Amino acid sequence: MEYHIRKENKFNYIDEGEGEVLLLLHGLFGALSNWKDVLNHFSKNYRVVIPLMPIFEMNILKLSVEGLANFIDEFIEYKKFTKVNLLGNSLGGHVALVYIKKHPFKVKTLLLTGSSGLYENAFGASYPRKGDRVYMKDRISLTFYDPASTTEELVDEVYETLQDKGKLLRILTMAKSAIRHNMRKDIPNIKIPVCLIWGKQDTITPPEVCDEFHALFPASEKHFIDKCGHAPMMERPHEFNKIADAFYQKNLSK
Repeated sequence: MEYHIRKENKFNYIDEGEGEVLLLLHGLFGALSNWKDVLNHFSKNYRVVIPLMPIFEMNILKLSVEGLANFIDEFIEYKKFTKVNLLGNSLGGHVALVYIKKHPFKVKTLLLTGSSGLYENAFGASYPRKGDRVYMKDRISLTFYDPASTTEELVDEVYETLQDKGKLLRILTMAKSAIRHNMRKDIPNIKIPVCLIWGKQDTITPPEVCDEFHALFPASEKHFIDKCGHAPMMERPHEFNKIADAFYQKNLSK
């Protein structure tokens, strides 16, 4: 399925299908394409909307997890959505959590996969180094269980990004904001239905992070996918979609 990126006002986004709105939020190194299998599957029965978050365009003084949550609110207001169902991977999950804290009545359900917000180990014990392609390939491989998922195309894309000093500074700014903005005290106040889908071999937000999310949310279900890393919707899309399908069928009226 080919998808069309719409450009309206200051927003770039995908909008496919009809029905309940599933609003998908990508991670720090993510892109709209990260969600292509979810988009193809769910746009048959739901309205799937994927905004591109302005990590490299936003005023750096406003660049933070909260700043991105504010951007998502502007987008939701622009689209005149009354209630949405948020899905977030990695940083996108963190942005979803902050958004719900600020706008609890605008969200019907939440699905998190490999989300930050409690703990994140995106760069291990170090930050990305400009100009070191071998190091970068090694870091990217932490995202996936299967090394074959770390394609040369993906490495080239991240490597090129990190050659830009301005973009590198923004990535470090966002990573530090995610570490500072811990949601542990806020999560018990989020009472909507929550689905947690985690890779058993996630080394960035390990399985025990999912366990802690599950313990903190008042109404959550958790699922682990074996032989899967930090991005289940990319690495194990069939299993991911099956779990998400059951969650939506249970919690959303047709």
